[in-house]
Amino acid sequence: MTDRPADKIRLDKWLWHARFAKTRSLAAKLCEAGIRIDGVPVAKPGVTVRSGQVLTFALGRHVRVIELVAIGLRRGPAEEAQTLYRDLAPPNAETALPKDIPF
Repeated sequence: MTDRPADKIRLDKWLWHARFAKTRSLAAKLCEAGIRIDGVPVAKPGVTVRSGQVLTFALGRHVRVIELVAIGLRRGPAEEAQTLYRDLAPPNAETALPKDIPF
């Protein structure tokens, strides 16, 4: 089975669609700070992602672990954005990062 173009999307664009970043440029900076896709570190916003992959990244003081459920066609309302992923490790005190980390 080959991936159709609609089956994958740039990482920075997906983070923006899923509302993990307010702008695409902030999503690109988040990518450059370091994200793991299925445990493999990446630092380029142009890396493509698809449904079923697991992303691990620091956001605020928390480490987020999410599974991509859908690609999404647009940046819609928050309710729509939440349908694009499944949170595998909701933020809590155990996954909190020190306060001096900028993201």
